[in-house]
Amino acid sequence: MTIDYDKLINWKFEDIEQTYTSKDTILYALGVGLSMDPLDMDQLRFTYEEDLLALPTMAVVLAYPGFFLKDPEFGVDWVKVLHGEQGIEIHRPLPAEGTVVGTTKITEIIDKGEGKGALMYSTREVREKSSGDLLATLSSTTFCRGDGGFGGPKVEAPKPHELPDRAPDSVVELPTLDQAALIYRLSGDFNPLHADPRVATNAGFKAPILHGLGTLGVAGHALVKQACGYDPTKLKSLRLRFSSPVYPGETIVTEMWHDGDVTSFRCRVKERDIVVLNNGYAKIA
Repeated sequence: MTIDYDKLINWKFEDIEQTYTSKDTILYALGVGLSMDPLDMDQLRFTYEEDLLALPTMAVVLAYPGFFLKDPEFGVDWVKVLHGEQGIEIHRPLPAEGTVVGTTKITEIIDKGEGKGALMYSTREVREKSSGDLLATLSSTTFCRGDGGFGGPKVEAPKPHELPDRAPDSVVELPTLDQAALIYRLSGDFNPLHADPRVATNAGFKAPILHGLGTLGVAGHALVKQACGYDPTKLKSLRLRFSSPVYPGETIVTEMWHDGDVTSFRCRVKERDIVVLNNGYAKIA
């Protein structure tokens, strides 16, 4: 099975329309760990319907086209696919409820060579249906581990953001619930790897792991808390690299470096002292 470069790079995705309610917005916030202290009024603004606010990172679950790489006509060894990097650019604050339309396209596929895999870059624009306003642009890098040597472009991949060479300026510790993955999956990613212990064991994990985008949501919470004073409109963009999975129930420590309107960050799991998100870059208003 070999990647069909021409078919993938020229694929026309159907627009995805999604209507979401305040309940969905609250469920997303609960899924990434907000209101573990139900008396915290700053966090309650994202989990209580009165004057409800949406977390900026919720954009990643809106108008998602699904796991299209599983389609055999693309020739991708989908079992070996990993989510490598994710970026979010917020153009307008996300409404707490509404109808959005997502437009996805593949922008590049880089052949790293036989036995070295391939990198697929894609973007998704999320627009408010009624006005056509662009709310968010999502960028994603997918590492196709089993698909190198298909004959595609061998251009150099973009370099990740480099973290400052000094001690972090601030650190935020956020615990995750034991059932975090079971809650987060209700926002649309029903991969059994995050719910079924048998599937997780067969994949080489000791238990179901937290979704990578769920971990991103925890990092987004830390940024909104520390760098934005719980004002979600201040977080304009972020990008990061996934480096290791998180098990629900672990504590995620976000280390931050503040330089003007840029906050660099990385996340590690406290219990195992392992970096799980790296090369983080956030633009703060």
